[in-house]
Amino acid sequence: MPEPVPLWLDCDPGHDDAFAILLAAYHPGIKLLGISTVHGNASLEKTTRNALSVLAAIGKQDDVAVYPGASHALRRAPIHAPTDIHGESGLDGTSLLPPPPPQKLAEATSPQRERAVDAMAAALRACAPGTAWIAATGAVTNVAALFMAHPDLKARVKGVSIMGGSVGNGFTPAVMGVVDGVPRVGNYTQWAEFNVLIDPEAAAAVLSDPVLAAKTTLIPLDLTHLVLATKEVQDMLLYGPPPAEGGKEGVPREGRGKSDLRVMLVELLNFFATTYRDVFGIVEGPPLHDPLAVAAILTGTEYEIPFYDYDPKSPEGPGRRERFEVEVVTDGTLEDAKHRGAPTGRTVVKLLPPGSEGVRIPRGLDIPLFWKVIEECCERADQANKKILARPAN
Repeated sequence: MPEPVPLWLDCDPGHDDAFAILLAAYHPGIKLLGISTVHGNASLEKTTRNALSVLAAIGKQDDVAVYPGASHALRRAPIHAPTDIHGESGLDGTSLLPPPPPQKLAEATSPQRERAVDAMAAALRACAPGTAWIAATGAVTNVAALFMAHPDLKARVKGVSIMGGSVGNGFTPAVMGVVDGVPRVGNYTQWAEFNVLIDPEAAAAVLSDPVLAAKTTLIPLDLTHLVLATKEVQDMLLYGPPPAEGGKEGVPREGRGKSDLRVMLVELLNFFATTYRDVFGIVEGPPLHDPLAVAAILTGTEYEIPFYDYDPKSPEGPGRRERFEVEVVTDGTLEDAKHRGAPTGRTVVKLLPPGSEGVRIPRGLDIPLFWKVIEECCERADQANKKILARPAN
């Protein structure tokens, strides 16, 4: 069996971050080295608690360490985390999420805890050169700080996968929404995606670095808005794959779901479904953003979920692999972007000449296979939780 891909996950849980943690922790082709938390969907205190809670929910609280990272942007004042998408806690919408295990919370938040950047560096150095990935599903503050403090790691890591940014202009067929009659590019403002907007300097530091850009995959809204948790997907997550041919495929199955974990995950999905329907016009189901950044690291392995990095509308089609130059707009403030239409945080992309190295921005992926893999990770987590529950009490 080939060695699994070493992965450090940097996240801000967050409903879709929960699925990223699930995928990173239970995919057989991934070795999860650790988790660092960052400001974003909620305060750092809350995203750290949420990461610990998700690990407890999936039975991995004793296997994966959590390190709190940056509480605010590299060069900007702290912001008040929005509550309209993820709620006050950052993971509103379910009563089934367990609290953080007290001992794990105490360890993670201890003043003696190793700094997230240093823990990331140590874990990455322990891997063979050219093998380890970093996946960032929130602001890339920790990632940028890592490479500023340890610049030699730029050449050592295999790659960086970021959920962030948006392209617009019909980059994919995804529904992006409309603001005041003008097609929307971002999600938090007209032009900017939230993860990039809250620390544009950090995003710029990573995406404009010539060494890092050539090994970075950017997963923009244009891609994530294609991956929708439809009714069929939600049924699969709740009950498992549909019956084999000859069974009652398409017939709703009875009961609330195979496990509390599955019910919890679907409840988390549906918490922000209303917002996506009303604001973006996405009616088939809410999109799932963050786990795509984890899935993308499997490219080139036997577990690959195909991501398509070519323009299907171009004459060359799959014959031309696309790579991009990405510029992040850093002028302006968050208030300028929210209230005065400034393009702060916008990711402006430029297609590079054929054969050039630059940022990989896929336009599509094998969506049915992606959901199948997510369900398989749910099943592995279910089995792990059953073993935990079967242990004799101390």
